[in-house]
Amino acid sequence: MDENLHSPQRRLIELRIEHGDLDVVIDQASAVRPLDELALQRLKKRRLVLRDQIARLEEGLNPPEPA
Repeated sequence: MDENLHSPQRRLIELRIEHGDLDVVIDQASAVRPLDELALQRLKKRRLVLRDQIARLEEGLNPPEPA
């Protein structure tokens, strides 16, 4: 059971959820009220880090096929 809690597939799902949540926060923050620019930049940077982590995990789970 512990294997499922720490599996790469589960981590990938968690990262995708967090990335989606950040998308919503960033969209709402920039549309509804003026947000501190530094805070907005930090949110966007975190979103990019998540996207990179997701890409690395996906690459590890689905290695490219040989040519």
